[in-house]
Amino acid sequence: MRRTWLALAACLALVLASGGTAAATAGAGTVTAAEQLPAGDGPPGFWWGTDSATVTVPGSAPYSMPHLGGTYGGYIGMTGNWANLAGCHKIVVWSAVNSAQANTNYLTYHKGIGTGVYWFMGGPGVDPHYTGSAGEAYAWGQQQAARTLYDISHVHVTYPVVFMDVEIPGNAPNYTPAPDNGWNTVYTSACSGRVKQYHIPASVDRADFNGFAAYITAHSHYKVGVYSAPSVWTSIFGTGTASQIPNTYEWTYEPETASLSSAPYGWCLNHGTGGCAQFFGGQTSASAHAVMWQWSGGGGIRNGFGDFDQIDGARQG
Repeated sequence: MRRTWLALAACLALVLASGGTAAATAGAGTVTAAEQLPAGDGPPGFWWGTDSATVTVPGSAPYSMPHLGGTYGGYIGMTGNWANLAGCHKIVVWSAVNSAQANTNYLTYHKGIGTGVYWFMGGPGVDPHYTGSAGEAYAWGQQQAARTLYDISHVHVTYPVVFMDVEIPGNAPNYTPAPDNGWNTVYTSACSGRVKQYHIPASVDRADFNGFAAYITAHSHYKVGVYSAPSVWTSIFGTGTASQIPNTYEWTYEPETASLSSAPYGWCLNHGTGGCAQFFGGQTSASAHAVMWQWSGGGGIRNGFGDFDQIDGARQG
């Protein structure tokens, strides 16, 4: 996946926006006059947001979306990491500050989505008990889902969709010992980083995905979602039946921009006139399960502040 987790210095802290006042400065830098946008996202029902590492949100409640204006509508953070479940002792990125701010806006002022979560998902190739079978991959997906629900029980989550983060992060040693998170490569052990086998069938990868989804559905009220992008998705699941997910909520990150002045309107950059969000697994932005788009700050395309997202608040399960 093109999103490198060197960029998880910004992670997935999702801040959504609609209405309110513009904020000019915060954290890593100052937004120029050219990047001062009209307050609030659009069309109605959409919210600007941020995800993962803490983004400085100025002022007091009700909180405003930093740098873009409008209401701070929500936060999405990493609730857990497969590498820690496997005993590799890697980073989990969570902002208690942004989560509390987002929940205040949602619960008190009825704006945005509040707090959502994602799990940094491990493929079959980093399963400590890997056998190459679909059955074992399914069990590994279930194990990750069980840990996700345990982690969720220790934070205040208001958004009804739980996302699997399915990506190929590359060289991101603080987050994973496996450059592809075990989706296309089998490692000698979960934490070794040493390759044992260079191919995993798409059907086995899909069994891992299915195990996670089935467990979440059977053991909680949450809906299942996935964060990925078309290029990464096809590199893991191909283009056949294993790749099709018509009933799974989706969060994409292609295309991306470093320019906050190119903020989207609906599903397209530059206030609706630029490149548009590309979803995957047989879905498009018109699909009922297309819910989020990380349009700036991920994939090494830094904006100086953090990860910024676009969310369709009407499509949240």
